[in-house]
Amino acid sequence: MTYFSLAIGMRRFIVTPAESFCVLEVPMLRMARWLCSFVLLLTVALSPETDLRAWACTRAVYLGPDGEVITSRSMDWQVDIGTDLYILPHGMERNGEVGAESLKWRSKYGSVVATGYDVSTTDGMNEKGMVTNLLWLVESEYPKPVAGKPGMAISLWAQWVLDNFSTVAEAVDALEQEPFTLVTANVPGERRLATVHLSMSDATGDSAIVEYIDGKQTIHHDRKYQVMTNSPAFEQQLALDTYWKGIGGTVMLPGTNRAADRFARASFYINAIPQGESADITVASVFSVIRNVSVPYGLTTPDQPNISSTRWRTVADQKRMIYFFESAVTPNTFWVNFKDIDFSAETGKVKKLDLGKNQSHVYAGNAVKDFVVSKPFKFLGLP
Repeated sequence: MTYFSLAIGMRRFIVTPAESFCVLEVPMLRMARWLCSFVLLLTVALSPETDLRAWACTRAVYLGPDGEVITSRSMDWQVDIGTDLYILPHGMERNGEVGAESLKWRSKYGSVVATGYDVSTTDGMNEKGMVTNLLWLVESEYPKPVAGKPGMAISLWAQWVLDNFSTVAEAVDALEQEPFTLVTANVPGERRLATVHLSMSDATGDSAIVEYIDGKQTIHHDRKYQVMTNSPAFEQQLALDTYWKGIGGTVMLPGTNRAADRFARASFYINAIPQGESADITVASVFSVIRNVSVPYGLTTPDQPNISSTRWRTVADQKRMIYFFESAVTPNTFWVNFKDIDFSAETGKVKKLDLGKNQSHVYAGNAVKDFVVSKPFKFLGLP
């Protein structure tokens, strides 16, 4: 292999031609070459040939003083995802929507959820401060059905957690028993299967990421798992995060819309924003982080057609029990205060907030009063 000399300031390094494009001012040759090699690895891993169907969403959890926990997420999708908000009281009877062997349960907790196409729960918080988020993961591969084992449609995955658990630890304990087979289906209006992974966070700040890789369930459970994006699988995302933490966010952060870059930026900023501020300022700071990793509305990239615009963002304040919603096409943010909701099985009612096409309906302040009594939406399952 050919080597040649590269001067960086007052230092001179011996590098390969492939490494020479990296101009990094570091104190030692070994570190310089390691960093350059890692950049090359990322370039290959995230090249245009990589499957870009991993629609771009991001989730980040803020952990502050005095028990402050705030979970944010962006929803990035190529077309209008048909999102509305629903209030769902506890005591609702559900089934897994996959036929005779569907899992059945009765909801223990009420929740406020954001739907996808009004056939699935993509995001939400229950009355105990448990938050779930579904994000795209193209590497997902779900297990095959097992005779005699209950099944559940993937459209209900996040809702099952909201209905049944008040903490991440409870949910993880249940999921480790694998009480159901998760069954996927085509994305509405498309000919491809829904491939998603699930994040959970609770009012204590605990987190877990659940994925199905090669047909097997994998759970990453730890308070430190504050960020989730899309591809690659979470274990590989953690390795990339370790790399960027070694550099330091004040030195350099990656700036593209790709999942690994958004992961690095969200990881740095969610822990860099000020702590100890008023609740409103903290929520504003968290919103600024999730906006930082959003994709500009209407953005098109000719050689990357599947990089998608951010459609909406949510911020769930799990201490004050307020669920904030922000559409990319409306001029303001509104919220849903759980203190003003009747979640009881006896008198609580299913209610809907119609967000309109592209979530363009405008609401202001506490929008609980704008919800109207509605039929429950029907979760997408097998025919």
